[in-house]
Parts: sequence; C-alpha cells; structure tokens
Amino acid sequence: MRLLEIKGPGEFSLVQVSSHTTPSYAILSHTWTDGQEVTYQDLVNGTGNSKSGYDKIKFCGEQATRDGLRYFWVDTCCIDKSDTDELITAINSMFRWYRNAKKCYVYLADVTILGYDADVQARQYLWEAAFRDSRWFSRGWTLQELIAPSMVEFFSKEGKQLGDKQSLEKSIQEITGIPIQALRGNPFSNFNIDERIRWAARRQTTKEEDIVYCLLGLCEVSMPPIYGEGKEVALKRLQMTVKGFSNSIGEPQDLEEKLVPFIVPFDRNPNFTGRGTQLAQLEGKLFVGEQTTKVAITGLGGVGKTQLVLALVYRIREKYRNCSVIWIPATNMESLHQAYLDVARRLSIAGCEEEKADVKKLVQVYLSKESAGQWLLVFDNADEIDMWIAKAGSEPGSGRLIEYLPRSDQGCIVFTSRDRKTAVKLAHQNIVEVPEMDEGVATQLLQKCLVNPGLATSGSDTKDLLEELTYLPLAIIQAAAYINENGITFADYLLLLADQEEEVIDLLSEEFEDDGRYHNIKNPVATTWLVSFEQIRHRDPLAADYLSFMCCIDSKDIPQALLPPGPSRKKEIEAIGTLNAYSFILNGPQILLLTSIG
Repeated sequence: MRLLEIKGPGEFSLVQVSSHTTPSYAILSHTWTDGQEVTYQDLVNGTGNSKSGYDKIKFCGEQATRDGLRYFWVDTCCIDKSDTDELITAINSMFRWYRNAKKCYVYLADVTILGYDADVQARQYLWEAAFRDSRWFSRGWTLQELIAPSMVEFFSKEGKQLGDKQSLEKSIQEITGIPIQALRGNPFSNFNIDERIRWAARRQTTKEEDIVYCLLGLCEVSMPPIYGEGKEVALKRLQMTVKGFSNSIGEPQDLEEKLVPFIVPFDRNPNFTGRGTQLAQLEGKLFVGEQTTKVAITGLGGVGKTQLVLALVYRIREKYRNCSVIWIPATNMESLHQAYLDVARRLSIAGCEEEKADVKKLVQVYLSKESAGQWLLVFDNADEIDMWIAKAGSEPGSGRLIEYLPRSDQGCIVFTSRDRKTAVKLAHQNIVEVPEMDEGVATQLLQKCLVNPGLATSGSDTKDLLEELTYLPLAIIQAAAYINENGITFADYLLLLADQEEEVIDLLSEEFEDDGRYHNIKNPVATTWLVSFEQIRHRDPLAADYLSFMCCIDSKDIPQALLPPGPSRKKEIEAIGTLNAYSFILNGPQILLLTSIG
C-alpha cells in the first residue's frame, strides 16, 4: 500500500508501507472531475499543483494533521494506474483499505455553506437539500467508501464539517436505502448477497464494468478486473465467483435486475404480432426533450394495448441497458396502492414499511432525483379519470393521483387506457391509437395461438372467422383457446357465433388462460366490454343510453338524427364523443357505425 506522509504544512510525499506494519492513516472519499485530478505521475514529477484536485489532497492532509494523523491516502495519486498488476491489487484491496482507515473524510464539492451565518441547526436546514442531492451518493465506488470505514466524516466544499455517519445516519439511510444496521457496521452475515447488491441499484460509474467491480468488497470476494469485457460479462464472472461462496445469488440477469430494476409482471409475449407502426411511434416519443415525457396508448378494450406496451418495455430493456422499468396496474386504487408498495420494496426505498408512510410520495421523490437515472414508468388500464383527478381525503397518500407522477428529464411515463378522453387528460397530445388488425396480421396471430396452425390455411373459413371476430386480438385469442380445448373447426365456431344471442354471449364469456393478462381480472371479450359499458354508464349516462339504443337497431349506418334527444346539444356531442373515445362507435359525418362481434 502506498500512503502520503505529512512532512509539514502543505508538504507531503509518497511512501510504501507493508500490510504488516501499516501506520494509522486517514482516507479520502470524493467524486472525480475529468482532467482535474492529481495522478501518481503528477506527484512523482512534481506537477499537478494547478489542478483543482490538488485542493482536495491539501484538505485531506490538513484535516489528518488536526486529527493527529501523520499519514493519509487518496485514490487519485496513491495508485499507479499505469501498472496493471498494481491496479488489480488496488481494486481488490480497496474495501479493506477503507475499512482499516482511522477516519474517512468525505469531501462534497457540490455542498457549500458559504454565506450561511445562521446557527448550526439553521445552517443544516440550508445545506441539507444540497447534501441529499449530492453527486457523491449516486456514484458506484462511494458505496463501499460509506459502508466500510467505522468513522466517516462529511465536509463541505469549504472544508467545514457537516457531521459524521452516526449523526447523519437517518438522512443517509433515507437517501441510500441502506439499513441503519449496515451503516453502523453490523456484520455482513446479517445481510444476504442480494441485499448488498441492491444497495448499488441506480449508482453510476464512468466505466461500465466498474459498477460490478465496486461490489467485490461488499460481496467479500476477489476477482481480477478486465476493462473492455462489458458489464454483462463482468456480472457473469461475479456470479460465478460469488456462487462458490454462497447459494443466495441468482443468475447473471438477476444480478443485473438488482442494479437496474425491471419490475414488470409479465414475460415477453411470444405470440405478439404486428404493431410495428405503433411501436415505432412510441419509441419515437420516448426520452426526447428536457422534461418528463408522457404518452398514452388508447383503443378498444381487447385491441391489445397491454400487449403493445409489454412489447415496448422489452424493447426498451434491450435498447437502454441502464433504464429502469416499472409497471403499475392502475385498474383500481387497491391494486395501484399494492403495486406502489411492491415497487418501493423492490427499490429498497427507506420508510416504505412504516404504518403511515405515503408510499406514492416516496416513489415519486425517488424517481424525481437525478440519481434515479433513466426510467420508464407504465400505468396499465388507466381508464377511470376520476381516480386520477379526484382527491381521496386529507390523510397521507390521499392527494390527487395525478400529482404523484414523478418529474425527471430522464424519465418517461406511458399510460394505457380504453378511454381516449382520459388518455388526453393524462398525456395531452401525446396519444398513440391502436387500430384493429388487418387480415394478414390477424391471420398470423391466429396461427400462433392454435395447437394446429394448419387450421388457418383454409382460406374462406379463416377469413369468415376473422371478420366475425372483427380482427380483435382478444377475441382471436379467446376463439383459438376454445377451438384448442374442444378440438373443433373454424366452421364449428362460426356456427356457434351465428347462434341465438344468449348463446353467443355465453360463448364470448368463456374463461381462458392467458399468461399476458392479470390473473385477478376476467379475460373474456364479453366481460371486457361489460367493464367498458359500466365505466361509460357511471361517467356519462346519456352515452350508455345511446349505446343501448343502437344495440337494438341495425349496427351499420345509424343516422345521428335517429338518436333520442339529450338535455342539450352539448350533452349529445359529449355522449357521442364518449362512445367514440371508448372505440364502441366509428363517428362519421351524421352517420354512426357500431362496433360488434358475431
């Protein structure tokens, strides 16, 4: 190990020390500034005094002197990074070096107390916001520099002490999500490998492999760094190394998920078909501009909105490897609250388990920070506008749901909604409509869902079946499930669709297994449309009356003049707009076309 020995005020020199006779020393923790750090070569050659990083070295030496220490260590200049063997040794020894230090000084270049003349308590209130947002808490290597030493002291840009790990532990725990027991130095055996890796979630490193290498000390293993191997390969090597010591660690992709959360309730859908235009539209709207992007996907119930956004999130995962993805079912407040709590737990957000915790607020604050990095947040089935804009009460967590949406120029929010009016209120002009499938794509989907894909080669029956199902993906999947289970032909199913109305409703109410839909929500087309009808009846009774009226007459070419008069022309326009927003009708000049199956 190489240390800096203090020779006098502002004077120090490099000395090599043995691991058996290492003197007491202080150690510096800080964030680097490109081109401004004093290197080993700078010290050897007597250069680097003009770099801004030299002030940090001087600060560390002066503070060590005040603490009665003669030696100190700074990573920028005490490691000869041009020596590969020395660099490998240093990376694998770093945790131990920080743990063995008498004191660790954290120098926060982005926290200032200059001009704050108030008393100590008032001063802390003024700098604490900057402390919480400090870049130091977002870097990968500083994680072990926080946990390993027993004594960690925090200093402002001016070199004034702000507190130590003990006095600031509540704030540190809230910022990092690291348990108090870990901050207090409890044995690592109290925390499994998964927990320790989660502490590094959303931290960043300049070199992608370093987000893995900075975990070596926390995982209590050694592994030679190989820069250029990439994060994924480094994760695989870490997984293999750790597995020799522990069975608690999962596959490499599990490790990556802990570092970059992917909280999605469904696997990739192998039967997803078509929708290339809509996927391209969505991708083109995400991660553009300097504010949170909000996009809404809308269309008829059963048209495939959830499957479209599911395909999108898996594309995003492949395209943006450091993008967190969070999926929240917004069917009702109960499911939404539970999803928020699950997300807070997965993100290790401090305080989420407290009885009166406002979990939605905690998640909002977490994602709004720069340290959260890039993220995509999905709200699926955001159909009820009242749920988003109505205030639930005066208790914590009872504010308007729309006010809990996080804001970050690194974040995007995607809603799915069967109601275009709700979609517009949530995402304004950023709307992606999901139309009905064309015959070719619908045929491909049908083939993918059949046990015997050859059934779909009989041209006329296939065409007739898809026409009867109005090319609706949910209806196609439901029909294929029924055909598979009962071993019937397309012609047999068409006869069932031509049966009495009660029989058709019974057929369209058949439950079926679908891994891409929520288990606690009924799948059938009839149920899906009934939910839409109940939402319409609750929100716009005149629209529900119009829909009931149109179901009793010819479904094609219905003159608007034929509809019963409403209380006002405005109410009539809004009622037709509601039915159009739910895709139950196609609205032409004075003529309406009712969507139907069978």
